[in-house]
Amino acid sequence: MSPLHSADYLEGLVREICKLPRETEWVELKADNANPQEIGEYISALANGAALSGKAFAYLVWGIDDGSHKIVGTDFRPSSKKVGNEELENWLLRSLSPKIQFRFFEVPIEGKEVVLLEIERASIHPVQFQGQEFVRVGSYKKKLKDFPQKERELWRVFDTTPFEARAGVERVSDDQVLSLLDYPGYFELIGRRVPDGKPALLRALQDDELIRTCEAGGWTITNLGALLFARRLNEFRGLRRKAVRVIVYQGDGRLITIREQVGETGYASGFKWLLDLVSSLVPSNEVIGRALRRTVPAYPPLAIRELIANALIHQDMFATGTGPTIELFDRRIEITNPGVPLVSADRFLDTPPKSRNETLASLMRRAGICEERGTGVDKVVWQAEYYQLPAPLFEVTGDFTRAVLFAPRPLAKMDRPDRLRACYLHACLKYVNREFMTNTSVRERFGIEAHNGATASRLIKEAVEEGLVVPHDVGAGKKYMKYVPFWAVRGHESEDRAV
Repeated sequence: MSPLHSADYLEGLVREICKLPRETEWVELKADNANPQEIGEYISALANGAALSGKAFAYLVWGIDDGSHKIVGTDFRPSSKKVGNEELENWLLRSLSPKIQFRFFEVPIEGKEVVLLEIERASIHPVQFQGQEFVRVGSYKKKLKDFPQKERELWRVFDTTPFEARAGVERVSDDQVLSLLDYPGYFELIGRRVPDGKPALLRALQDDELIRTCEAGGWTITNLGALLFARRLNEFRGLRRKAVRVIVYQGDGRLITIREQVGETGYASGFKWLLDLVSSLVPSNEVIGRALRRTVPAYPPLAIRELIANALIHQDMFATGTGPTIELFDRRIEITNPGVPLVSADRFLDTPPKSRNETLASLMRRAGICEERGTGVDKVVWQAEYYQLPAPLFEVTGDFTRAVLFAPRPLAKMDRPDRLRACYLHACLKYVNREFMTNTSVRERFGIEAHNGATASRLIKEAVEEGLVVPHDVGAGKKYMKYVPFWAVRGHESEDRAV
């Protein structure tokens, strides 16, 4: 049991609920009614009610009189309750859509047994039970379809409440805030001295929306605060799967895992640790200079840094059960984040940045971890060209976005997709720098000797035939021909090409 669900915490929570003047859209009190069908319907209604009320969790409590709010105790024992031959929790979970998190707690108070059901709020769309959506109207459970105004309001909440602003955990004390969040790391990263005194310190965290006051007393730690500065992400139940996973495989497939490690801290607090870990796992090559030997990593550190930061910032936070993943193979690195990108993958290099998680991106920029100017992909492509590596690959696979860095490989061993991608991204990089791709620039990109200019011409011809690049001036002589990406020519801007 985590510190947030200790016996003292649960007893305090029950007592705070008892102090409420009446049942709310996110709290239902029962003396002893434990009908499984009713419980399922209440989970739907309370989850949707919590979203409408801006709460992280809703609560269904047995053992409290719903009139006087006195603790009367209950005989209900969820751990032994079954529906047919199936355990109650499994039956409820199977009947819910989406499968939100909920948990029963048996809480002894004043010599009586109270059962508390903690229910995660609805996040992306209304929670259904057995295909039906419910909602709380005052203290009554109703079908959502019968209250279209409530339904419209609920959808507006989903559309307008960013993930970062939602509650990671509610009703924590001053000391719990400081034990759960790496506040020294926060002040160090943003370049501020730690304020003197606990009130000033908490006020600073509140000003940056890492915490806010909680109506039930104490503080709410926002998802923003937890994602970036949690000492242990595992303490925040809804964020456990957002931790970054680093996996090392043997060879170039996923059959044999050599090592797997999961980040424990928030993204900002743990970013340096994550980079150091990946750097220690990346293979190195020995380069012999004129006088000395030196060891250089197989992949440019700057490119790795930018791609990891992008994966953290641009992931779809509402995707459940998954988070960013860094996979290392013998001859490539794959960095994957949940969510389809907001712009086409073949336009990452030139399109102005669009972020799902604007508040998170802004604070990570202030911490010096990322940029909001949209130049991260430019740097990745430039680094690949500078070290004459195969061009990086950006792709969308199902509901995930993946960036791939490839180990050094000579031009002779690059296949046609490698060559096409390299020419296309080279043309894009030149264009955003207000330059043009030429035979000379392609030779420099691939390290082709001047007397082998015909090789560069063949590479350009392949890209033109594929429609990825086009001549800037079709009337120019062959020797002076310049090329731009297909989208730089009027009439081609909206086309998408597989690269």
